[in-house]
Amino acid sequence: MKEIKWGFIGCGEVTEKKSGPAFSIIPGSSVVAVMSRNREKAKSYAERHGIPKWYNDAQALIDDPEVNAIYIATPPSSHATYAIMAMRSGKPVYVEKPLAASYADCQRINHISKQTGVPCFVAYYRRYLPYFQKVKELVQDGCVGKILNVQIQFAVPPRDLDYDRDNQPWRVQRDIAGGGYFYDLAPHQIDLLQEMFGPILRAHGYSTNRGGLYQTEDCVSASFLFADGLPGSGSWCFVAYQSAKTDRIEIIGDRGQISFSVFTYQPIVLQNKDGRQEFSIENPPHVQTLLIQRVVEHLQGTAICTCDSVSATTVNWVMDRILGKA
Repeated sequence: MKEIKWGFIGCGEVTEKKSGPAFSIIPGSSVVAVMSRNREKAKSYAERHGIPKWYNDAQALIDDPEVNAIYIATPPSSHATYAIMAMRSGKPVYVEKPLAASYADCQRINHISKQTGVPCFVAYYRRYLPYFQKVKELVQDGCVGKILNVQIQFAVPPRDLDYDRDNQPWRVQRDIAGGGYFYDLAPHQIDLLQEMFGPILRAHGYSTNRGGLYQTEDCVSASFLFADGLPGSGSWCFVAYQSAKTDRIEIIGDRGQISFSVFTYQPIVLQNKDGRQEFSIENPPHVQTLLIQRVVEHLQGTAICTCDSVSATTVNWVMDRILGKA
């Protein structure tokens, strides 16, 4: 594939800045069609972003002969369906995270990808961001010695939308999202840790609803074990008091400690025998650019992108174990 001509299935908030513009600024990549079930939304998005075609039917977009790759930016419950439709049509797929709403759906996607030989990539773009590459470099350079433990700490207050019982966000509807905000946000944290320390082989947790704003879990505590015996833990609260807001992962070694954030990109803090150091790392304006570039290069045959559906499936397995779904 010399020229990757993308068709978007879904044109929600994530496509406006995080991902959408990147597809058109990467050499050899362009967006030729977009789809939304809402005709007016699809038309408006296409006109605003200079995309020549728009659809309100996913199969019609997939069947468009000018489209040779598909970006799926819908809620997780439809990821497996659309990904399988695209791969069976011979068109590579780039899917928003998490890969699907359950581990079982991830397995379905992997089965079809293997059966058809059509690749499926997943938007765990933080793997490629300079900020997290710096964290990985500090670990690999032995700046804190042997890693002994990793800890995720995350707490945020409810969003205004969470108080609307008659029109709740899709992210807190289990049948659409796979779970609550844990299933939406924890994937990035878990994927990053597996990228740095290898696969998590054991995981269990406790989840509960303490705020009563919606039906899905709003507080989660978990422990997990990596393949090399490294233990880790995590705590998530999505109904915290404002002053308790926390976004931090701590990597504890026998000669120091690294602290960093996943969503707010606060300065990375390294503490060891040399004292305390801070690293402020800039990320590209469209944060998915570096991963999308690697996907495009993979499809063009000039690079290898390992951020595929197989590597992403372990994240769903871990989350489903923590929530007691598997």
